[in-house]
Amino acid sequence: MSSADTFSLNNLTLPSSTALIAQSSKSNEAQSSKSNEAQSSKSNEAQSSKSNAADRKLATEFGKKIDLNNTHVRKFRKYRGFYPNLAKKIIKNAPYDSVEDVLNIKGLKPKQKKKLQANLEKFTVTKTSEVYNAGDDRYNPGVY
Repeated sequence: MSSADTFSLNNLTLPSSTALIAQSSKSNEAQSSKSNEAQSSKSNEAQSSKSNAADRKLATEFGKKIDLNNTHVRKFRKYRGFYPNLAKKIIKNAPYDSVEDVLNIKGLKPKQKKKLQANLEKFTVTKTSEVYNAGDDRYNPGVY
């Protein structure tokens, strides 16, 4: 502290009230910053501990592309000519080891095979997940 930040009283040198307020303000800012960092860390930990198998799967490529082993039939509606017939064939013949395996489905018409080839980059294949394949949810996800 400089001499402007202090005053003398009976041979004691004490900080001025302005200096004390400024010092207190800096201390409060530092504590607030640490508190915000701690809350952010706790929030991130809470979010990660609350995630489930479906959330973790959505965070992978599965959430960005159609997963041939796990996506339900209605997701294929965004691609012209897939829903419902071609989508049903894809789901019925899963699981696949690679995206290209979908081209080997028996009974595909040349037009269907051409549609698949044109859209291969929009698909992915991940390990079959119970979360998405339990019951008949891939055929009828109950979205009405």
